[in-house]
Amino acid sequence: MDRDAVCVLLPTYNEAETVGDVVRDFRDHGFSNVLVIDGDSDDGTRERAVEAGARVAVQSRTGKGQAIREAVSEHIDAEYVLMADADGTYRAADADDMLAPLFDGSAEHVIGDRFADMEAGAMTGFNKVGNAVFNWLFRNIHGEDFADILSGYRAFTRESFERLQLSADGFGIETELSVECARHGVDTTVVPITYLPRPDGSNTNLHPVRDGGIILMALYRQAKTSNPLFYFGSAGVLSGAVGVAVAGYVAYDWFANGVSHEVLAIAAGIALIFGVQLVMFGVLSDLLVTLHRETLDRLEDKE
Repeated sequence: MDRDAVCVLLPTYNEAETVGDVVRDFRDHGFSNVLVIDGDSDDGTRERAVEAGARVAVQSRTGKGQAIREAVSEHIDAEYVLMADADGTYRAADADDMLAPLFDGSAEHVIGDRFADMEAGAMTGFNKVGNAVFNWLFRNIHGEDFADILSGYRAFTRESFERLQLSADGFGIETELSVECARHGVDTTVVPITYLPRPDGSNTNLHPVRDGGIILMALYRQAKTSNPLFYFGSAGVLSGAVGVAVAGYVAYDWFANGVSHEVLAIAAGIALIFGVQLVMFGVLSDLLVTLHRETLDRLEDKE
């Protein structure tokens, strides 16, 4: 394995407590090209990274997603990128396993599965439930099982990364990477890794509820072109359910108490009609997407 062909990418924001150890860990495993892309930390992160032997760049805007895009497009020339967090939860000892599918040509994008060997205390119960829900949604929306779509430990070829259409600025970048790999047919494989608890004194930049909501909306929004039946159908079912509930209340109050609710009855009818239309639109859109994919497959086969 030619480690000189690999750039280790570490996005950071206020990771002074751990970044030095993480950089030294990767350098001790033979990776001399370690890039820390920093979100303008104010706790000495950049100084600790330089002391440990990394080269450091300050991103032009905020957010992990923006940092990764900027790092790959402006600061990395290496053929392969090994991306990890600088919080001490990932091991450089897993790097060779992560990179092996790239070097042997069996994959273009590798995801490290944290759940394969997660040490006690590495993730809260709330976060485990959230991850399980997001992975289930991803499997059902995109038809791929990537085991751990929110993993921050990834390896990919720079060429495959440049084929992806990425726009997420924050923690939604891992979700977007997974979705884009599925959409564009990027050969993706999953490798089991060890996931460690954060060292004492290291604070997470992740806000579970806020960032979980962002990830959930990103998954739903990106289903529009990958699985329009789910995208429009789920909204249609929700609208129809609201219509049925309101209609049930109107009917009950009319028969039980003789009270009429004309406005609510109209609203219920509109909700039901709108829900049926959304489901029908989802079915038609899904048909178009399927035909489009089949056409592209035929064109690729001819080439």
